[in-house]
Amino acid sequence: MTTVRPAGGALAVALVVLAATACQPATAHADTAAGEARSARAQLDTLTVRAEDTGAHYRRADWGGWTRPAGAGGCDTRARVLTRDAAPGSIRRGPGCRITAGVWVSSYDRTRITDPRGAQIDHRVPVREAQRSGARGWTSGQRARFYNDPANLITVSAHANTSKGDDDPGRWRPPNRAAWCGCASAYITTKRTYRLTVDPAVRAGLVAMLNTCPGGAR
Repeated sequence: MTTVRPAGGALAVALVVLAATACQPATAHADTAAGEARSARAQLDTLTVRAEDTGAHYRRADWGGWTRPAGAGGCDTRARVLTRDAAPGSIRRGPGCRITAGVWVSSYDRTRITDPRGAQIDHRVPVREAQRSGARGWTSGQRARFYNDPANLITVSAHANTSKGDDDPGRWRPPNRAAWCGCASAYITTKRTYRLTVDPAVRAGLVAMLNTCPGGAR
């Protein structure tokens, strides 16, 4: 059985800081952002590079769905992520924590969303990608934790979510290049946290995205 433990150390802490605004254009001071980007690069260098485990067949049903953790006021993971990512003060809720109104901006393509039905939740590291990069032996509880981890979730437009599908950075990157630095950093955070591997194409794609960070290519 694979044991999944959060990564530790100063580099992990620095990368989480960058990932907190992941997939959003950088607003931090240039020197601070450059330092965070260097941490992301260092984290990338710790990831194991390995060909995809194509024998780890993906079944969507194995990963469950949105959960309602204790203390969340009856809100499932989707509602919590929509609330987190919405413009301040724009969220309205109905019975059962159902989101009835809000405003979101999809960082992948800069689309402004005003109808909750058009706001979709994307797994930055897709579930299929996780299955083939180290999750073959996970328990149902480990899969549910990954599926519902807010650190790997972001609100995006339906068009962007459909365009991306299950693709990884070796095959797909956000049309909004301003989001590349933060998106790559968040992707690396999740791979590191769950001890997942990257194949050579994914690593190359992440390097290309990190090259847009403050300080440019190393």
